[in-house]
Amino acid sequence: MNWLTVLVASVGTYLLKLLGLLVPEKVLEHPRVRRITTLMPVALLAALIVMQTFSSGSRFTLDARAAGLAAALVAVLLKAPFLVVVVAACATTALVRLLL
Repeated sequence: MNWLTVLVASVGTYLLKLLGLLVPEKVLEHPRVRRITTLMPVALLAALIVMQTFSSGSRFTLDARAAGLAAALVAVLLKAPFLVVVVAACATTALVRLLL
């Protein structure tokens, strides 16, 4: 990677963000657009979690990270605070790695 690539990516990212500011208010207030913008971060975060949990390179992997994710899911279902969710996931992953 050279500096030209970084510069082009930076300018592209800035222009993309600027483009978002130029969208007319009428478009943003449309119910479908509001619903999509509300759900899009959740879908992207879920996809990121799945990719980081169940992949190793380009291969499917099932290891201690899945147990940590399951522990985090249980903590979320029990409506635990965010810090407890993170600690439960980390502790479970570490424990499973220790045992395996």
